[in-house]
Amino acid sequence: MSAPPAPAPSSSTAAAPVDDAPLPIPNLQLPQLAFNVANPRPSVDADKARADLLEGIQHDHMVPYLEHLVQSGVLPDQSDLVSRLKQLNSDELKRINDKLQDATTNLGEMEISDALREKATYLARIGEKDAAIKAHDEAFDKTAGKGSKIDLVLSIVRIALFHSDHELVISSLDRAQKLVDEGGDWDRRNRLKVYTGVHLLSIRNFRKAAELLLDALPTFTATELIPYDEFVTLCVLAGVFSLERKDLRKKVIDAPEVIAVLPAVPTLKDFAESLWKCDYAAFFRALATVEEHHLLPSRLLAVHARYYSRELRIKAYAQLLESYRSVTLESLAAAFGVSKEWLDADLARFIAAGRLSCTIDRVSGIVETHRPDAKNARYAAVIKQGDAVLTSVQRLSRVIG
Repeated sequence: MSAPPAPAPSSSTAAAPVDDAPLPIPNLQLPQLAFNVANPRPSVDADKARADLLEGIQHDHMVPYLEHLVQSGVLPDQSDLVSRLKQLNSDELKRINDKLQDATTNLGEMEISDALREKATYLARIGEKDAAIKAHDEAFDKTAGKGSKIDLVLSIVRIALFHSDHELVISSLDRAQKLVDEGGDWDRRNRLKVYTGVHLLSIRNFRKAAELLLDALPTFTATELIPYDEFVTLCVLAGVFSLERKDLRKKVIDAPEVIAVLPAVPTLKDFAESLWKCDYAAFFRALATVEEHHLLPSRLLAVHARYYSRELRIKAYAQLLESYRSVTLESLAAAFGVSKEWLDADLARFIAAGRLSCTIDRVSGIVETHRPDAKNARYAAVIKQGDAVLTSVQRLSRVIG
């Protein structure tokens, strides 16, 4: 079968990758396809996902990953394919090991480093996690250039993301950050922002993720990690979640990179613009669509879908209530395009949890907002400034250390 095309920017607004851009190894589209097969949804073609998954596995000779998917019940028995791919693995690893042996015996450090990196790349490609990480560490020790060392560590991050090893992701990102701080070039600094931002989304830190992803948006080159359109989608989702209304238009809606992609994804366009325009009924409809088409089918975001939807409802409620001292439940329900009973129950949950500063007078059918007094506002400002100072100190200590 022909190889699935390597992910590439689909818009002319994406920065062109450098000549030595890393290859998409391991192929992070495959775990997403496996997720779609294991968790079928109306918005996803599970049969196509299964066919694409098997095609990608065959192309990359991924025996260990195929065996894992069969054992976990994602794919049916594939004994013939496993046997054929195992022979291909054995032949290729023998060739690489012979090349490494020859380099060790007859050639210099550069040839040894090249052979070690080739072995590490192949082991990562076929899904041999532990052996691939060991091979990357061996190649790291034999590699001289700072940029090449960073590339090897970022490759380990991709391996960890492929196999959902969060501890390895965190330790490898820290390792890459130290190398970048010691002298990484602009392109690798930018790539690291994308890698870190994607990881932060996976652990529900949408605000910090949005800061990094949007900063990397104009100069995105990390196509080995994520296709460009998917990256822009993550930028929009994180931006709508974290940005204030005044920043949402500037950093997301009017961003040239977003404008180029959103026409192909109208659900995201309606999602971002309806919140900015305060069209809350349209926003609630768009939020439901985003949850169905972008959150629940995503291996990265599915586990956070309910949290994301809940926080965006709170954000919309707070944004509207900020303009009123009191408003009737009936007019609120009309504004959000929901029933009065549903809105009453939803608001009550958030008020009881201390997430909305208002009360509901059910007798009069009125929602009354409560502005925090000046003393509380100053206290909140001091806390916010203190967090900013602590963050700066931590960054400084990491650079000095």
